[in-house]
Amino acid sequence: MIRCTLNGAAAALPAGMTLLQALRGQGLNTPRFGCGEEGCGACHVLLDGRSTASCALPVEAVEARAVVTLEGLGSPDAPHPLQRAFLAEQAGQCGFCLSGILITAAALLGENPDPDEAALRAALDPHLCRCGSHNRILRAIRRAAAEMRA
Repeated sequence: MIRCTLNGAAAALPAGMTLLQALRGQGLNTPRFGCGEEGCGACHVLLDGRSTASCALPVEAVEARAVVTLEGLGSPDAPHPLQRAFLAEQAGQCGFCLSGILITAAALLGENPDPDEAALRAALDPHLCRCGSHNRILRAIRRAAAEMRA
């Protein structure tokens, strides 16, 4: 078993699989399987505060590290500012890519509480989204950043 902190609590994940497989086996449904090659962003999680693809990462790589999925970013009773902003801006359509985008946005705002447009676009560039809600996504992240700075 691989011991780590998962969404703020001690966890033991089964060895011999990818982190994404282990997370999905734990009933965590927000990291999604997209391409399986770290190229689409749907599987991103926070790993020690950094947005990281989980689809090809051996679960052994998270031993004694902190993993956060969208389930651990906020809760229905206490949503993260990003989650509130995405709802307020109606920034999602199908939702397949959104958990990875939210995770990457959280990592970005953790490093840079006031990113400019170029920083936002650079951070989100690895994420594939076909819904056409890109402008609303950018507005939502800026909205959350402003709330977090206040």
